[in-house]
Amino acid sequence: MTTLEDLVRLRRARDLVDREYARPLDVPALARLAHMSAGHFSRAFRAAFGESPYSYLMTRRVERAKALLRQGGMSVTEVCFAVGCTSLGSFSSRFTELVGESPSAYRARDHEEGAAVPACLAKIHTRPVRNGEAKREPRP
Repeated sequence: MTTLEDLVRLRRARDLVDREYARPLDVPALARLAHMSAGHFSRAFRAAFGESPYSYLMTRRVERAKALLRQGGMSVTEVCFAVGCTSLGSFSSRFTELVGESPSAYRARDHEEGAAVPACLAKIHTRPVRNGEAKREPRP
């Protein structure tokens, strides 16, 4: 059972991920921040927020990557490294899993339709879906 004190520490770790997504972050470092063992932290984080710490971190990175790709001016590789990923292949795979299209295809698509939308609403609308819920074409 997760205590109120545990939830406060888990939120502190989640807030760190939200702020420092581009830094090298791993479960042991986040667990130390929450004063928990890595295993307990991972289980408690999933119970509290519905996904693993790594999945949450990658969702934040993809969310920021979408914004950078919409702005243009950066290559997919530059965006990959700017959001804290160290492998272009892993970044592209996770981006495609969450968004439903590759980073290159997303970058090439016209994003003018949402240009007049306030940033606070655009963030909600463009937030990546979690746990592989992106719409996929049915397999033949």
